Amino acid sequence: MPVLLDSGPFGDRLFAAAEHLRGKAAPHFREGEANCIELGLINNMPDSALEQTERQILKLLDAAANDILIRLKLYALSDVPRKDRGLKHLARRHYYGVHELWSSHLDGLIVTGAEPVAPELTQEPYWNTLTKVFDWAEHNTTSTILSCLAVHAAVFHLDGIGRNALNDKCFGVFDFERVSSHQMVVGIPSRFRIPHSRWNEVREDALVACGYDILARARDSGVDMFVKEKKSLFVFFQGHPEYEAGTLLAEYRRDIDQFLKGERETYPTMPRGYLDEDSARALDDLRDRAIANRRKELIASFPTDRLVGKLTDTWRSAATQMYSNWISHMSAQKVLRARPAVSAATPVR
Repeated sequence: MPVLLDSGPFGDRLFAAAEHLRGKAAPHFREGEANCIELGLINNMPDSALEQTERQILKLLDAAANDILIRLKLYALSDVPRKDRGLKHLARRHYYGVHELWSSHLDGLIVTGAEPVAPELTQEPYWNTLTKVFDWAEHNTTSTILSCLAVHAAVFHLDGIGRNALNDKCFGVFDFERVSSHQMVVGIPSRFRIPHSRWNEVREDALVACGYDILARARDSGVDMFVKEKKSLFVFFQGHPEYEAGTLLAEYRRDIDQFLKGERETYPTMPRGYLDEDSARALDDLRDRAIANRRKELIASFPTDRLVGKLTDTWRSAATQMYSNWISHMSAQKVLRARPAVSAATPVR
């Protein structure tokens, strides 16, 4: 089934990825039915990645929905700094203000990471609003997914678990081991790959001590996925299962561009487990030239066209299965809630 985007006063519209349904009437969304799931996406990404992140999550939901119809509402925190580019996109796509959550209920919520602008999470301009979202989600969703910085913010708010700065960016596609039989990882291979792009981590021992269930880990990049059952099932991804094949390459180009412009001191580390040998050699050559003669014009020689055709999203099947499990969980909970309660005074025959 396709994803329906909530367009506010303009009514639902089909997400463009549902090619086979273009030009056809949108399926009818019936709120009380188990095969109709209402989700919210709080997109906190910076202006440069706002539209890309929205598209990636929509495509992943579309691939994972199977026979379940999803209606998706887009939300934005007013406290996240935005310029004209971002504000225009929020208006064009009819993002709701996050204040509209407080009097509503959703089956599920997805909260993305954000670009850090302060040394401490509690100093971020959106901190108070984001923590209010976490509290709301516990009581008004069946399940909530959090990724990247939103993960670090949530575990600190909920259990006082601090994030730890890494010596270098955890950047690339890493091999993870499934270490649980939890419903969120049913059908996923014992070893699978997920992209990561982060400067901080929350550590397994601190999570376990506070009652979190670890679902996947890697020796060289720590915990990927974990959960905690509260009134809502909170699902945490330190990585980015929604990434497309070329996302890490675009991030690496951006980081190199920042180095060449003098906006960062050190040359960025190449993404690990992501490029073939020929591609890595081409990027090593660019690095040598950039370090020898640091000038912003060199970014024009970044070999995007040469490399992008070689990239594949080796994590796509695992990511789709994760999201499919999540959607199925919310549907199953809807069925359970719809069953009439059996009175203790009524004999069961």
